[in-house]
Amino acid sequence: MLHRHPKRPILSRDEVPDVPPEIVDATSVFNPGATIFEDQVLLLARVQTRGRRTHLLVARSDDGIAFTLEPRLVHFAGIENVGRTLGETIYHVYDPRITRIGDDYFIVVAIDLDHGCRLGLAQTRDFVSFRFVGLVGDHESRNGVLLPEQIDGRYLLLERPNDVRLPDGVVSGNTIVLSASRDLRDWQRVGPVMTGRPHYWDELIGPGPPPIRTHAGWLLLYHGIASHGSLGSIYQAGAVLLDHQDPTRVLARTRDNLLEPRQLYELVGQVPNVVFPSGMTVADVGPDGMADDECLVTVYYGGADTVIGRATARVGELIDACSV
Repeated sequence: MLHRHPKRPILSRDEVPDVPPEIVDATSVFNPGATIFEDQVLLLARVQTRGRRTHLLVARSDDGIAFTLEPRLVHFAGIENVGRTLGETIYHVYDPRITRIGDDYFIVVAIDLDHGCRLGLAQTRDFVSFRFVGLVGDHESRNGVLLPEQIDGRYLLLERPNDVRLPDGVVSGNTIVLSASRDLRDWQRVGPVMTGRPHYWDELIGPGPPPIRTHAGWLLLYHGIASHGSLGSIYQAGAVLLDHQDPTRVLARTRDNLLEPRQLYELVGQVPNVVFPSGMTVADVGPDGMADDECLVTVYYGGADTVIGRATARVGELIDACSV
């Protein structure tokens, strides 16, 4: 359903520039946010060093295939106040999702702290300077993404709270929930959206890139994890349709995954058996912001937590796949 580009992968550690002393001979580049900016495809990529430190770098492309990573670390001005306020150390800022609302580009990131993972929100207009807006909520969470428009004067966020402890002690989650805010600072839980399906490909789940407005509803890609006990887990990608006015209402959902680890770069790496959709662009969206069935969707995903892959589909194909 999602068709991989023949260049597999499209970005690997070989394309990561050194930014000494922070990045020298990078280990991996993966899980990027994506958007269109100044007629280019722009990725905000997660780069990991040999010391297992995480940095974000901007990558630009004219065709969405050949990318150049800028030798400059992304810094969210003001994020250091999080550690001071909470009395905790910030270890990693990672897995960005980029949402454009008006002239602003909002970036939701995961932030690893001493006592778990929190979501943070940053903002930019030029992808040169970035401002940290604040933490999202007061609970452990991962995989947050803003909807690309306000509904009833509220910003809406899909997130995956970390409220499930796995047998190996890792905290994860099996429910995507909707939260709302009028000022991007104070957030309230609206309600659950969808849960994982035990024993199938999406036992544990989390939202992917910002959803697309279509005639059939909000089209959201999400990742699903199938657990195989001591043998590990398999990360896959699927889709769901949510109601335009009430995104807690699921209209349809893919029965099977749309993309699963099959290529060597998805099967082998830092974390084997992973495709992780985090960035997406849509071509030829109408002036009303609606993507019709023939619009081309391009998905940028992490492969085995090591490289970045690219896959495409038509909006209509993805809608048709949401049948359950």
